Amino acid sequence: MARTRFWQRRRPASNSPALDERPGPRLLRWAANPPEHGADQPMNPVWIILIVVAVIALVVVFAYNGLVRLRNQVDEAWNQINVQLKRRHDLIPNLVNAVKGYMDFEQEVLQNVTNARAAAVSAGAQGPQNAGQAAAAENVLTGALRSLFAVVENYPQLKANENVMQLQEELTTTENQIGFSRQHYNSTVRDYNTSVQTFPNVLIASMLGFRGRDYFQIEEADAAVPTVNLRG
Repeated sequence: MARTRFWQRRRPASNSPALDERPGPRLLRWAANPPEHGADQPMNPVWIILIVVAVIALVVVFAYNGLVRLRNQVDEAWNQINVQLKRRHDLIPNLVNAVKGYMDFEQEVLQNVTNARAAAVSAGAQGPQNAGQAAAAENVLTGALRSLFAVVENYPQLKANENVMQLQEELTTTENQIGFSRQHYNSTVRDYNTSVQTFPNVLIASMLGFRGRDYFQIEEADAAVPTVNLRG
């Protein structure tokens, strides 16, 4: 009886910690309730905000730089066309002075050319932001020159005037150069306007003051260079 009691005292209880620490029970508990790694550690909201702000900043920077680059290209193209327009405006007074001595009864035609030239110079001086009005003024000037050359046809003595013939050739060359420069300018304006009007650039453009530019349009009827045959 004493021996039986001894072994009963030495036998560990079923709820003893020694049994719970054995590999078997621990593995069963882990399988029944596996740990959820990271479930109780959500991403810091501050980092989320910083990432969103950084992405927005990059979009704004790239869009702004692209708009500035295209706008500068438009300004450069306008400078090229403006050089040719200035040369045209400089040739017209010389032409008027060369023919007015033969055209005593055509002062109204000459005055129309002079007035149209002054209006074109004023419109062009306002820069590419006013390209639409500048083109309209140049169209009026072309029409006035066309009327002048039509009247010159009635004065055979001008055909022998070398100065008038040279001015006509220079004016014709200048008109052709204006046509080439106009095509390049309108191409750059198209690219710039497309960028300003598309998302997300349209948002940045409205906030930072980027505006679309007008095309330098020439009427089909005025696209041909006005000429007169002074050699025939």
